[in-house]
Amino acid sequence: MIVTLLIGGLAFSTPREIAFSRLLPAAPALAAALWPVLPTVLLGAFCLLIMIGLSFVYSDLGTPYTAAAIIAVTLAAAYASHLRLQREETLFQVRLVADAAQKVLLRPLPHRIQDVDIESLYLAAQEQARIGGDFYEVADTPYGVRLLIGDVRGKGLSAVGAASAVINCFRENAYDQPDLRGLIQRLQVTLARYSEAVPADDQSEHFATALLAEIPYGSGQIRILNCGHPPPVFVRSGEIHVLEPTLPSTPLNLAALLGDHYHVDTVAFVQGDQMLLYTDGVTETRDRAGEFFPLPDWMRRQGPASPRELLDRLHGDLLRYGGGRLDDDIAALAVRCRQTLSQES
Repeated sequence: MIVTLLIGGLAFSTPREIAFSRLLPAAPALAAALWPVLPTVLLGAFCLLIMIGLSFVYSDLGTPYTAAAIIAVTLAAAYASHLRLQREETLFQVRLVADAAQKVLLRPLPHRIQDVDIESLYLAAQEQARIGGDFYEVADTPYGVRLLIGDVRGKGLSAVGAASAVINCFRENAYDQPDLRGLIQRLQVTLARYSEAVPADDQSEHFATALLAEIPYGSGQIRILNCGHPPPVFVRSGEIHVLEPTLPSTPLNLAALLGDHYHVDTVAFVQGDQMLLYTDGVTETRDRAGEFFPLPDWMRRQGPASPRELLDRLHGDLLRYGGGRLDDDIAALAVRCRQTLSQES
């Protein structure tokens, strides 16, 4: 509308030779990008009326040609507006489906289980995606609080199916398997079966790194089984420790190639201790110079912070460090021990 009034005003106030009126067809063309069909048509009609009014002031503006251009552009703009609205409706429906899928695949986690505070962060790298190949889950089991975080090879929607298979297997078996080794074997079998059920050209996507953690009630310890996943960062009394596994364990769906090798590490986990579990999208975020995000150094600068505050800071700093864009999906869990764990009766 502003463009229309500006062109009309210039056409009336400037000499005929400049012929600003020839720009009037641009107004409905621009309107198609923002307005529905009817307002776009009405704007085109308004431009046509301006052109007719100009013809009474200047008789030799070539009014028939400009009027024909306004009519043609308005009809094309109305059709373009119709197509745009259809695409926007389709995108809206796709986003609704993606949101529903995310609630099933990455459902909201409890903020506290027993005496453990838990917060989560998820960022999908693929444009317009809500979910991707990174995954996490938490379960309050008879054996303690169990956590899963992992990363399917690939990113975006192509890896969602494999991630869903692993998460559903964890939800089913976390309550029944008394040992982390038995639980990881169930995850291995599930992902292998899923990979066999998909087309061969997609099978290269279906291996995953994963990390299982278990916090038994009343033990003051945490057990960690790391299957090729980035090591968690552990914070105690302001000191930062990267918990590298003492022995490597086989990533999911690679047991046939590398063998079934699983090792569980046990570390103390007492009041005030905090641990950050994350996927490689965090540490592989690059700045403009190509440098990776220095997660341990970043953790040392944070000082005391609740799990939610820690993840909020991480979210903002990752986006700033990467220049506002992400090259990979990102998932993170922040876990803090409120006090010595005790089994509730």
